[in-house]
Amino acid sequence: TATEYASDQVIAQHNEMAYSNSWPLRIGFYCLLPSSAGGQTPIADSRQIYQAIPKAIRDEFEAKKIRYIRNYSELDLPWQEVFCTQDKQQVEHYCQQNQLSCEWFADNRLRTSQVNLAVQQHPFSQQKVWFNQAHLFHRSNLPDEVASALLNSVGKDNLPRHAEFGDGSEIDSAYLTIIRAVIDSHKISFDWQKQDLMLLDNMLFSHGRAPFEGQRKVLV
Repeated sequence: TATEYASDQVIAQHNEMAYSNSWPLRIGFYCLLPSSAGGQTPIADSRQIYQAIPKAIRDEFEAKKIRYIRNYSELDLPWQEVFCTQDKQQVEHYCQQNQLSCEWFADNRLRTSQVNLAVQQHPFSQQKVWFNQAHLFHRSNLPDEVASALLNSVGKDNLPRHAEFGDGSEIDSAYLTIIRAVIDSHKISFDWQKQDLMLLDNMLFSHGRAPFEGQRKVLV
């Protein structure tokens, strides 16, 4: 099924697995049961988003890249669940094979990080596309009260997810506010009908999810 997430919350626009160095080029959605209200799956053209982001911001992201950081714990997901193993050596082997750095801590916590491009070229058209999840991983994506509570309890280094520039410098949250506004301004939305099928080029189009009421079942 599509990402299970509280029905009253928005799932922000994203290209599937854009935080990774490997991702699907195609992604399909099939509606088994539309919600009684809301629940749309907005899409947005990643080429247009790239062009619409102010050049100075775009250039900085292209030059510095993005480091994605995850701390695995009960606050989000434990590493045993994410990696489907209890064996630390298997985790380390996977990280080595996928260019992830990993650190173990005394309380059996794991931190991984990975630096990836903020902008990609489509393999067929060679067009540049905005292709990253900095705006999702960055703490500014959390409600203010949630971000404050997490920072006070675990500190920036131990947030479940965070993003910074590839050189370790902070991403200005004002940049991400502008980027989110650009993305939102390019969203196209529609109401699902039962048995609708949507097939996307995952690099050319991002997707999200609107809040909804009642039951909703969309396969991906």
